[in-house]
This record gives sequence, structure tokens and C-alpha cells, in this order.
Amino acid sequence: MGTSCIRAPDGGCPEEPLCPALVDKSSWSQRRGAMSVDSITDLSDNASELLEALQLSHPHELDPRRSRGKKKQLSLNPITWQVPRIVDRCCTHLETHGLQTVGIFRVGSSKKRVQQLREEFDRGLDVFLDEHQSVHDVAALLKEFLRDMPDSLIPRELYGAFLSTATLEGQAQLDTLQLLLFLLPPCHSDTLLRLLRFLAQVARHAESSWDPEGRQIPGNKMTASNLATVFGPNILQKEKPGEKDAGALNFEDSAAIILVLQRLIEHHHSLFMVRGAPQGSPSSP
Repeated sequence: MGTSCIRAPDGGCPEEPLCPALVDKSSWSQRRGAMSVDSITDLSDNASELLEALQLSHPHELDPRRSRGKKKQLSLNPITWQVPRIVDRCCTHLETHGLQTVGIFRVGSSKKRVQQLREEFDRGLDVFLDEHQSVHDVAALLKEFLRDMPDSLIPRELYGAFLSTATLEGQAQLDTLQLLLFLLPPCHSDTLLRLLRFLAQVARHAESSWDPEGRQIPGNKMTASNLATVFGPNILQKEKPGEKDAGALNFEDSAAIILVLQRLIEHHHSLFMVRGAPQGSPSSP
């Protein structure tokens, strides 16, 4: 099955993906349609904010000067996995080195090292995170990036709608969450799915286990509920960080944010399912 797209002004589909150097995973044949625009300024504010973050990760690929003499067209391409490099690198590092780290997102980090890493990513450097980086520094970097995005990963215009699902139960809640997820701009959707897959993997290692030799493998203590408590305020934001009352959530909103993100972590596979295939899965032969 071919992919569909919202047509460009000339009636054709975009010729090139947004950014060839983005984290390029498998084809997304089951994705909803792409969106084409003549320039980044033509995007709605909610769609363009994460593109700005993508541009920080890949400034050369999104440099408008490179498109001189070419047809100026950016595409949120349905067959390209659009996740900021900083998010994918942090998740991959923590999946490799941090799943057994107790309190992985609650232990303090080095502010100096985190700031240095952040500046390197912001300059568009191809930062390689290996075993020498502290998992706590990388965990803090991931949280900071999500917290400080110009627009939150779940756009603020959908804040109330997502929170309202906390009053629903069972399948009605999941169906409503799925419909809301379909409203996300593709780059927000891709990044959220990458994050939720990672958080679900962390949660699967929350409890202690034993290896084949009978040795205990400590759990990280980060259940889905604990992860939702840590990440919820970074993903679902009513106000921009730094704005008046941005940190003043009432108890009901805080509880709802935790519940909603916990459901997203626990059910991300089915929530991102479209026509029988998960978003982000390889094309079926």
C-alpha cells in the first residue's frame, strides 16, 4: 500500500524528506499522511516548534541557504522516522547502559557535564554517547530537552483534551487517547512514540530478576507510575517553562497528568496501531 500525503500547492507529493540525516528507522507504510509546506514559517506554531529542535540537531540539512536554486519545500514525510538526534541518542544510551540503574531518573547528575553535552548537541555536532558517559547525566539531558522544548511534546492546545481522558475508564479511555494521538504533528508523534517505547522498556526492568546462574539482577525501581511522575510535567505542559504559574499545577491536574502518561506508557503499542500494523513498523512484504 502506498503512502498518502497532503498535496503540495502544485498538486504533487514532496520530492525529498525533511532531513536525510534525521534518525532514519524503518519505513512507515501504515502512517497517516504527510504534510508539505513551502517554508518552515508556513507551518503552524505547534508543528514548527519541534522542527526547530530538529534543526538544532541537524542545522546543515535544514539550512535554507542549501535550497537556493531548488524547489523550496519541506516535508513531514510519512516514510521517515523524525526524531531529534538528542532524543534517540539518549534513549539508546540508557537502553544499553542504564536499565539496571536504580532510580535512573531520580539520582542527581553533574550540571556541568549535562550542560556540555547539551551545548554539543545544540551546535549540531554528531555526539556519540558511550559507556564513559554517566547514565544519570544522559537521563538528566533527556529530561531537560523535553522540558525546555519551545512547544511541549504534546502540544499545549491539546493539554485539556489529554487531561480529560483521565476521567474515562477502560477501552473508552484508550480509544479517546488514540484519537488524540492522531492529531499530533508527525514529528511530535514520532518522538513521543520513541520515548514511550523507551520508558516501557525501563518499566519492564523495575523489579529485580535473576540470571540463569541464579544471581540477582537489581531492578531500577522505575515503574510506569514512577516514570509518569517524572516525565509527565515535561511532556504535558499547560504553560511554557518560565511563564507565570507554569510550575503551579493543582493536585487534580498533577494526578491526571501522571495517570494519562502511565496509560500511554503501558498501552503505547496498541495506541499507535493503524490498520493492523504499528506505526514505525517495517513494511509488510
